[in-house]
Amino acid sequence: METLKYTYPASRPVQRRAHVGVVGSGDLEVLMEPLAGSTAQVVVNTSVNGFDAVWENVVERFFTRFDTCVAVEINDFGATPGVVLLRLEQAAEEIRS
Repeated sequence: METLKYTYPASRPVQRRAHVGVVGSGDLEVLMEPLAGSTAQVVVNTSVNGFDAVWENVVERFFTRFDTCVAVEINDFGATPGVVLLRLEQAAEEIRS
């Protein structure tokens, strides 16, 4: 089990929480909640060790488009980068609606 942490600049506040996905083989869950301040904070709990660079690239790609002050917890059980982006986008859509 590995825990990774990232922080990104953000400027747009939100009022809602989001929970998408499930922790299961090849999938993950994303929890998002409003965060005071001017950052987005991400914690990734993954069952697959050694993919730090991949996680950093995927999460950074998402936060270049999603400039929102949120705390994100990702609980991963072997999801591919495509599934990670899909779940992040689903959570962002839930927060925006």
